[in-house]
Amino acid sequence: MEIEIECISAITLVTQDMSSMVNFYHDLGFVLVHGGEKADFTSYRVGSQRLNISAESCDAPRSCVRVIFYVSDVDSFYQRCLNRGIVPEFAPRDAPWSERYFHVIDPDGHELSFARPLSS
Repeated sequence: MEIEIECISAITLVTQDMSSMVNFYHDLGFVLVHGGEKADFTSYRVGSQRLNISAESCDAPRSCVRVIFYVSDVDSFYQRCLNRGIVPEFAPRDAPWSERYFHVIDPDGHELSFARPLSS
């Protein structure tokens, strides 16, 4: 069975001031679904996708944007990366926002996350 990259799930913006970002996106009318002013990770619904805000430092050359792709099988996709010499930043893990995911860095330093919602 071919492992399918299904869609872009979310875009994550990095901030060092979560409170300001939460207030800004609240004022724009974004719908909060996870996190908030004091959280390390906040997520807004944008149609069927998400706009995420992550409290992290952002040092060059690493990108301050993370693109999240949903895949049909996170663990199999992780193994595919390893088999092709792509070394992820960490093994797949379950997140408190109910996704299983891992990250890779592309040759220009952009962070790509491959994820799947956890079953309830």
